[in-house]
Amino acid sequence: MNIFLRRLQHAGHLIPSALTGYLWLKGWQPHLPGWGCPFRALTGIPCPGCFLTRATSAALTGQLDRSIELHLFGPIAAATLVIWSVASIRTNRLIPKQLSFAALAIAASALFSYWMLRILFSYALHLKGFPGFPSP
Repeated sequence: MNIFLRRLQHAGHLIPSALTGYLWLKGWQPHLPGWGCPFRALTGIPCPGCFLTRATSAALTGQLDRSIELHLFGPIAAATLVIWSVASIRTNRLIPKQLSFAALAIAASALFSYWMLRILFSYALHLKGFPGFPSP
């Protein structure tokens, strides 16, 4: 087991590239396996990240209209994954040194705010033509 952990430490910087590659492939082959949302399975309400995997996959394959339709953060997540993959390979580090807590807090706040708007439009207002959650 110790050898496995050492090898993982040396290859950990390739995880973002592997994830980006898998999501790109999933954009072309949607039947590939993935995980369902445990929050949605327990509550019946989509979580802030619901449809983000599909939106990211669509953005990585150039389907920006579909990506934004699924989740507004899809193209942003795709660009972030590509940048993270390149940075990880260049620096041989999984987590970049220049990652700031403030940037993560702003991104989390924006994601939460977007989620609250989607919840409002989907469940409280029931307005047609307003962005809510797509059908699974």
